[in-house]
Amino acid sequence: METYFADWGIDSETFRIVVLPLMIFFARICDVSINTIRIIFVMGGKKAVSTILGFFESLIWLLAIGQIFQHIDNIYSYIAYPAGFACGILVGMLIEERLALGKVVVRIITSADLSSILDYIHDKNIRYSIVSSETHEGEEKLLFTVQNRDNLPEFLNYMQKSLPKAFYTVESVKSASESGLLIEKPSRRGLGSWLTSIRRK
Repeated sequence: METYFADWGIDSETFRIVVLPLMIFFARICDVSINTIRIIFVMGGKKAVSTILGFFESLIWLLAIGQIFQHIDNIYSYIAYPAGFACGILVGMLIEERLALGKVVVRIITSADLSSILDYIHDKNIRYSIVSSETHEGEEKLLFTVQNRDNLPEFLNYMQKSLPKAFYTVESVKSASESGLLIEKPSRRGLGSWLTSIRRK
């Protein structure tokens, strides 16, 4: 590869100090970013896309690590490798925010009037359920919604204006049925999911 760049008028010292570290840096950004996106698709049950992304992730990583082994005495490569990894995490998170894939569960617990937020929910055609609950502060209501993730920022912004003191949580959803009921698919990795599957039996 060094010979290839020499044909472009790049001397060996420039290649060692500038070109090679930059190649490793950007390669790491690419493979770590792909890894972040792949995990999202794995969580969403997208087998084909996850497999393809995994192939390219491994290929890019092999190319990067191969260049390091070929130039094992190059200290700049050792700096570029972790720097690219760190930047790849950031880039992957930014891409994931842009994609806004899947659905989320939003739970809101409050004793305040829900009429305003319910009007918004009806306008956006968001499925919801309201459950009466009791906390240390007395009777409250639990508003449970499942909605597209790309609508979440707008929903939270409206909720914080209409219910500024409400307690809420947001969780990712792997899948939801057409009827709007959450489908729970126990994971072999989770103890809680394993216990849930036993209770169902």
